[in-house]
Amino acid sequence: MALILVQGDITQQRVDAIVNAANSSLLGGGGVDGAIHRRGGPQILEECRIWRATQYPDGLPTGKAVATTAGRLPARWVIHTVGPVYSRSEDRSHLLASCYRESLRIADALGARTVAFPAISTGAFGWPMEDAARIALTTVRRADPGIDEVRFVLFDAEAYSVFERVLKEIK
Repeated sequence: MALILVQGDITQQRVDAIVNAANSSLLGGGGVDGAIHRRGGPQILEECRIWRATQYPDGLPTGKAVATTAGRLPARWVIHTVGPVYSRSEDRSHLLASCYRESLRIADALGARTVAFPAISTGAFGWPMEDAARIALTTVRRADPGIDEVRFVLFDAEAYSVFERVLKEIK
């Protein structure tokens, strides 16, 4: 499996599956979640509402993931996962790792060969970028999905630099 880092906009990635750092309601929000819903169009929201109504009336649990169509995005699917809010007093790293494992498991089940991830939980959920990068990259490298390429799409140069440094350290 190739691990690739890209600085850019995840909504423009031509991959089989884009991972959405969703909120538990699955009904859109800010950051990556809002961008995916805006660019992907109403079909994504319609399928999220079905998941909410049939499986997750109280919201998608942290660390879990579900898939929908990608609507107007240049991908086939969007995999929605809910990252944990960072806490200094409670170790929630297992939940962040679960977001990556569950997303890869679903991507593999769908037959996806290429997957694009954002830096889950590093925006509004406050996870420190270096720690998030280490958890993300280590978890994905340890996973053994039938996926050819995992792409981390990092919004700015600072995030890209941190992920690049951590990737070199763990290789």
